[in-house]
Amino acid sequence: MAVSKGRKACYEAMFLVSQSEAYDFGSIIEHIKDILENRGKVDIIAMRKWDERRLAFEIKKQKRGVYFLIYFEADPVNIEQIERVCTISERIMRILITRADHLTREEMEAADQMQELNDEAKARATRAAQAEAEAKSAEDAKAAQAKANEAKTTEAKTTEAKPSEAEAESTAPTPA
Repeated sequence: MAVSKGRKACYEAMFLVSQSEAYDFGSIIEHIKDILENRGKVDIIAMRKWDERRLAFEIKKQKRGVYFLIYFEADPVNIEQIERVCTISERIMRILITRADHLTREEMEAADQMQELNDEAKARATRAAQAEAEAKSAEDAKAAQAKANEAKTTEAKTTEAKPSEAEAESTAPTPA
C-alpha cells in the first residue's frame, strides 16, 4: 500500500446498485457510507440519488439499476482500497471514481441531497410496511374464507349423512 503524504483531493464517485438492493433504500445508503467513511476514511461532501435506469446490458442478471452520485474528499492512497471493497461487495454492481478538479467545493455542496435520500428511504420503508400489512390482511382474509368454506362443506356432509325426520319416518318399518 502506498504511503500517505497527508494531502487530500476531491473526488466524485458513481455507484450502481441493483433495483432489488435499492428496495431496502436506507440500508444501501448506509452500506455505501460505511464503505467510504469507515474503510476509505473519506469526508463525504455531498450524496444524491442520480437516477434509476434500464441498463444497456445485463450486469449480474440485473436489467435495471439505481445510480448514486457522491462527492467526497480523500487521500489519493485510499481510492484503491475503496474500489477493492466495492468490487468485493455483492451489494454494489459497479463503481467509478474520478477526480473532481472541474468542480469547486461549493458546487459539490450544492448537489447534496442527503435529506431527500433519507426522506425517500423512510417513504420506501413505510410503503414496504404497508404492502406487507396489506398482504398479511389479504392472506388472513383468504384463510378465514377457506375456513368458512370448509365449515360449510362439513355441515353439508353431516346433513347428507343424517336422514331428515320426514325421510326417517317414511322409511321406518310400520308395526303390524
